Amino acid sequence: MARKILLIDDDRMQARLVQAHFKNFQGERYELDWAATYERGLESLLHGTHAACLLDYQLGERNGLELIREAVARGCRTPIVFLTAESAERIDVAAMNAGALDYLVKGEITPRMIERSLRYALKLGETLEALRRMATRDQLTGLLNRREFERVLNEEDERVRRFKHSLALVMVDIDHFKSVNDTHGHPAGDAVLREVSRRVADEVRTVDRAFRFGGEEIALLLMQTDRAGALDLAKRACRAVERDPIIVSDTIALNVTVSAGAAAMPVDAGTGYELLNAADKALYAAKAAGRNRAVAFNEL
Repeated sequence: MARKILLIDDDRMQARLVQAHFKNFQGERYELDWAATYERGLESLLHGTHAACLLDYQLGERNGLELIREAVARGCRTPIVFLTAESAERIDVAAMNAGALDYLVKGEITPRMIERSLRYALKLGETLEALRRMATRDQLTGLLNRREFERVLNEEDERVRRFKHSLALVMVDIDHFKSVNDTHGHPAGDAVLREVSRRVADEVRTVDRAFRFGGEEIALLLMQTDRAGALDLAKRACRAVERDPIIVSDTIALNVTVSAGAAAMPVDAGTGYELLNAADKALYAAKAAGRNRAVAFNEL
């Protein structure tokens, strides 16, 4: 199946010219989609269905630099190749600083140049995505890591203060995890941690975030969720882990449980740090009450 490339350009003739260039590619074939306005282009780019984007500098009263900055600020990771009629170095540098991966001057474009630029942008985009994943993901579980947790918590803390909506945090800890390592070895412990992480993460929505907080602790940040919603999620996570034994080898299946603590802003905390502290206290209350249960901060 041909990969989709998005062209954002308000010039119909230029769009037809780019389409003609695509038909003369010598290697991989691509399917070209065209967006003629800033707004339509941004919407299509943020949809995330295109392998790469060719973006014109002039877009009516606005320009491609604005669009790149807005798209990147809203989480866009689609590789972008910048197109402009200007050859000024300042535009080149500005485009790269904004987030473009390559730069082409319209008057100099040939089919071979566009094909090479797309190939380069796609490959570089894959490399950057791999590096980004290494920097933000826990290697064992695939969950987001502690550093990313702190970044997202700070970001959401500011959003809660600005828009006055709620943010919930559920802290999950595997019960008696040390005994798994001591009795069955660290490979078994790793298998348990991976499977528990998968089961817990499956309970959250796509807008939420699951993190390996450290050791056998998992943190779940729940967007625009109140305390009751967080507690419900925490209980579901406990049931999801307890429901079936975890297979760690051909001869070993372990019954594993977790404990969870839930808290929410602004009812339980005024800052992200206070939210973490509240959820952590609720988690330890769940442990003290006998484990394999969820406790909300207001139940302490």
